[in-house]
Amino acid sequence: MAGQRTEGHTPSSLILTFFGAYGRAECAGRVAVAALIRLLGAADVDPQSVRSAVSRLKRRGLLVADQTAVYRLSADATEMLADGDRRIYRDASAPAEGGWVLVVFSVPETERHKRHLLRSRLSRLGFGTAAPGVWIAPAHLHQEARHTLERLGLGSYVDLFHGSHTGFTPTREAVRRWWDLDALAALHRAFLAEQEPVLTAWARRSSVRRPKDAFRDYLRALDSWRRLPYADPGLPAELLPGDWPGGRAAQVFGELHERLREPGAEFVRAVHRMT
Repeated sequence: MAGQRTEGHTPSSLILTFFGAYGRAECAGRVAVAALIRLLGAADVDPQSVRSAVSRLKRRGLLVADQTAVYRLSADATEMLADGDRRIYRDASAPAEGGWVLVVFSVPETERHKRHLLRSRLSRLGFGTAAPGVWIAPAHLHQEARHTLERLGLGSYVDLFHGSHTGFTPTREAVRRWWDLDALAALHRAFLAEQEPVLTAWARRSSVRRPKDAFRDYLRALDSWRRLPYADPGLPAELLPGDWPGGRAAQVFGELHERLREPGAEFVRAVHRMT
């Protein structure tokens, strides 16, 4: 599955994370390259890497030049981040819709590139594979999957079903065929290894009023975290191992978000005013 590592924050990824966390709200969606250079410099990204990443994101159609050396999100990137908000900041403790959503697709051989796109996008949404051409996820992902497939023009190749698992294998065992739970647990543990020490360090401070440091640590934490709610579809707790680390990972991110997001915004606003 693409984009699931918690280490190796790339400049392109950090820029998208910045726009998701701060660029839309604190900068009215328009950010000068000079501001991005200073902001990502706080996260140890050098100026040339920022410029190169901006060029790559522009070529990918995710950033649009608003005026000389000022960029905004494209319409597609804006939709992508809005979809991400619902997943990334979802309250994992909230009651979820029961049952499963199934995606069954058939793509003509002459359009097999769309078959690859379908598989890639369903994987990135957190779907597991129940059988060839049949993908499964908890029912609470139904609307997001529908919206994503429609946005990509793939709806005509897909049928969606909502139902219960009544097979001969207990569901708790079946989910281990549909998802690699060991790999998902490893992703959560990698996030915890990276971010629990950060949370511990901030908890020891008498005050959080260090906006630049808060921005740096929050940007990195969010850049790592935002992949996990897509890799992990949010399976019911009763279907997961007793030592599942996902709950603790969500708790750590939630505490970092509460502690660091707003102080980090102070740094963003100060930089934005200067450019």
